[in-house]
Amino acid sequence: MNRLGLKIDVYENDVRLGELDVVPTTAFQNFRFPNNEICIHHRTVRSERCPPLSILQTISSFAVRCKLDSSLPVEQPHLINLHAACFHEMRTAVGMVGDEEIHLVAMPSKRKKFPCFWCYAVPMGLYDACMGMLNLRCLAIVFDLDETLIVANTMKSFEDRIEALRAWVAREIDPLRLQGMSAELKRYIEDRMLLKQFAESDCVVDNGKLYKVQMEEVPRLSDSHEKVLRPIVRLQERNIVLTRINPEIRDTSVLVRLRPAWEDLRCYLTAKGRKRFEVYVCTMAERDYALEMWRLLDPEAHLIGSKQIRDRVVCVKSGSRKSLLNVFQHGMCHPKMAMVIDDRSKVWEDKDQPRVHVVPAFTPYYAPQAETANAVPVLCVARNVACNVRGCFF
Repeated sequence: MNRLGLKIDVYENDVRLGELDVVPTTAFQNFRFPNNEICIHHRTVRSERCPPLSILQTISSFAVRCKLDSSLPVEQPHLINLHAACFHEMRTAVGMVGDEEIHLVAMPSKRKKFPCFWCYAVPMGLYDACMGMLNLRCLAIVFDLDETLIVANTMKSFEDRIEALRAWVAREIDPLRLQGMSAELKRYIEDRMLLKQFAESDCVVDNGKLYKVQMEEVPRLSDSHEKVLRPIVRLQERNIVLTRINPEIRDTSVLVRLRPAWEDLRCYLTAKGRKRFEVYVCTMAERDYALEMWRLLDPEAHLIGSKQIRDRVVCVKSGSRKSLLNVFQHGMCHPKMAMVIDDRSKVWEDKDQPRVHVVPAFTPYYAPQAETANAVPVLCVARNVACNVRGCFF
């Protein structure tokens, strides 16, 4: 590693702390500080568990930008105090270069009383967010919705599916396949009848019991949004919920089947009031639909708070690929600290696919027995995978 004779002045609160030599790294030979100076904007809060170097090695997209040390023959007490405070209190000193934070990490020096710093660059706010998660031993988990956690149908989608199945049944000659198709058709017809009752009369009859709609208040996304009351019927024992995306338009009525064992996974994520994961949603569905589906899955907003929901439910255009960088675009987390639960990995960017735990698609009409065929339900397997990922990470 060669020295280029570059020196920078270090300031904090408009006070000059001293002068340091810039030692470029191989990957960033041309890195420069504007005006050959760095102004310490602030010092990070004390890390309770993770050394700053470990945090930055996890979240920085690149290696060390440069190293700073002193070649002056005299001591520089202000810099020595900055180095000692950061080193012993597990803090970093933060300067700004463009839209990035430059974190000065205090490192052990071969020469006592001659400070040494390593410099890392990260997007604004990312260090604080990730440090908070790591101190709590918390990672991020990103859920897909359709065919991963739920299956939802409108009257139109029911009718289209029933029409297609009837055509296949009419052509099928294999007795076993015919039996399977007929059973699937019957399940679709039964659920369509429930949805028809809900859409037309705001009540359903299931197994001889009448269920009337309950009006549930939808958390407002902001103070400027009006309060929304949505008609809901919950058939808890069957993991079915009937809802209306637009409460004023009956044609937006939807029958939703929740995947078995979702409650087990949900409880694990917030067990004993301690968050093991910060939760996000990434889906190709329309936004109003996605927000309502998530509300049905997390009705008490324990996984995603009402103030976080706008940023944490991310909708991607159909046909586009999902990306963890897009999910965390507001600097809330780093992809290296995340895992994904989805029924398809190919919908994710190539670099994110290793972080995707693929679950079998949820098919309650085609193969309802698939969820109970194994001793451990699909979402309990996902829970165990999440537990192992977290255990290995920490």
